[in-house]
Amino acid sequence: MSRISDWYIMGAIALAGLAGPLLLPGLATQIAFLWLMVVFALTWDMLGGRMGYNSFGNIVFFGIGCYAAAVVQRDAGLPYFEALALGLLAGAVCAVLAAVVFGAAMLGIRGHYFAIGTLGLGIAAGEVAAGWDYVGAGSGMALPLYPGELGQRELFFCYSLFALAAICFLCCRAVYATRFGLALNAIRDDHDKADAMGLRTTPIKIFAWALSAFFLALSGGLAANMIGFIDPRDVAFAGATFGVWMVLMAILGGKGTLWGPVLGAFVFHVTQELFWTWLLGWQRVALGLLIVIIVVFFPQGIMGWLAERRARAEAGT
Repeated sequence: MSRISDWYIMGAIALAGLAGPLLLPGLATQIAFLWLMVVFALTWDMLGGRMGYNSFGNIVFFGIGCYAAAVVQRDAGLPYFEALALGLLAGAVCAVLAAVVFGAAMLGIRGHYFAIGTLGLGIAAGEVAAGWDYVGAGSGMALPLYPGELGQRELFFCYSLFALAAICFLCCRAVYATRFGLALNAIRDDHDKADAMGLRTTPIKIFAWALSAFFLALSGGLAANMIGFIDPRDVAFAGATFGVWMVLMAILGGKGTLWGPVLGAFVFHVTQELFWTWLLGWQRVALGLLIVIIVVFFPQGIMGWLAERRARAEAGT
C-alpha cells in the first residue's frame, strides 16, 4: 500500500473505532473483542510472520496479564481505576520478564521444535494456574465490579482496547520500518546467514518476543476486567481458542505484512460472530471448516492472494 492510502485506511478505522460504540451501543462488547483480536494477530505476527518463529505459546503472556491485574486489584486496596492501572503495569512487567526468561531458554531452538515447545508452555501455564489456590485454582477468579453506570463499562473497555490496538499497530509500523525490522526479516529468511553477517540474533528474538508479550499482557488485563471472571483454561490460557485464533488470523490476512493481521482479525471475528448468531449449535463445526478453508485456499493470506492477482493482471497487460 502507498503511504497516502495507508493514512486514509488508518483514518477510516479510527473514525469507525470512535463512532462505532456510540452508534451501536448494543454491539460495544463485540467491537471490543474485535480490537482484542487485532492485538492478538499483530503480536503473533511479530514472531510468526516477521521472524519466522511460529509460536503457539503467546497465550501465556495474555494469561499473565489477566492474573496479574486481577491479583493487584484484589490485594492493593485502591480505587478501581488506580488498581486497574497498577495491575496493567504489573502484568506488563511480569510478561516481559517471562518473555526474557523463556526466550533465553527456548529461542535457541527453531522450526517445529520451537512450535511444540511453546505449545507445551501454554498448556503447562494453564495447569499451574488451575492448581494454584492463590489465584483461585480451577474455580477461577472474579474481578472487581466496574464502578460506573450501566452501559459505561462496555464503552470504557471498548475504547481502551481500541486505543491499545491502535498503539500496537503504530508500534509495529514504526518498528518494521527500522533496521530492527530488517533484522527480523533476515532471521526469517536465513537464520544462519544472519548469524554469519554478525547479527546478534538471540537478543533480537528475545526483544521481539518481549515486545509482543508487553501488548498481550495489557490486553489480558483489560479483557479480564471486561469479562469479569478469569477461568484458567477457558480465558487466561485458552490455547484451544485464543491461542489458535492468533495464528489463524495472521495467516488469513497474510502473515509477514503490516495490514494482513488486521484484515485477518476483522474477517475472522465478523465471520465467527455470524456463525454464533445464525448457526447456533453448529458454530464450532462451521468454525472448523473455516480453519480448513483458510489453510487450503489461502496459504498466502488475503493480502498475498490479492498481490498475486494484481501481479497476474499487470503481467497480462
